[in-house]
Amino acid sequence: MTALPALFADEGRVRAFAAVALGADSAAEVGRAAGLTSMETAAALRRLREHGVVTSGDDGGLLVAHERFGELARAGRPAAETAGRTGADDRAGLIVRTFVRDGRLVRLPARWTRKKVVLRHIAEQTFTPGVEYPERTVDEKLRAWCDDGDVDHVTLRRYLVDLGHLRRSGGTYWRPDQSVRAGTA
Repeated sequence: MTALPALFADEGRVRAFAAVALGADSAAEVGRAAGLTSMETAAALRRLREHGVVTSGDDGGLLVAHERFGELARAGRPAAETAGRTGADDRAGLIVRTFVRDGRLVRLPARWTRKKVVLRHIAEQTFTPGVEYPERTVDEKLRAWCDDGDVDHVTLRRYLVDLGHLRRSGGTYWRPDQSVRAGTA
């Protein structure tokens, strides 16, 4: 939960966020309303988008992602409220919720440890262990994750194979059993 206060520790980001909350739906409008230069506006909006508190609506206009604040509030609840969940599970869940929205990959994290968590989640949600999939089916399943995102399905498939989340032989792919993958992030 410390990421949110740090995000709003910068006055420019606060002013840009306030402008979006008050209805500015383009970078130019945010800059004018917040009194920021175009560079300051671009940097502030980039960080606000990275943290998922500002998003684009169906029409492409900027919006406050109200549901993201709910996620962050739930993630920051005291341990008594989240009994039965381990810290690693909470952390992995927060990472996944940050980079995956509505069943789609928003973008891959820059940090390798976080990237592995997101890729493991995608593999577990998409492929059944031991079931063989032709490359065309793998591509279709991965395209669904990549709609409107920064990552293409080929890059995603390559990462999944490189990390051992998927195995490949002769145009056929399968997800190995968890017992085989033990110890791999």
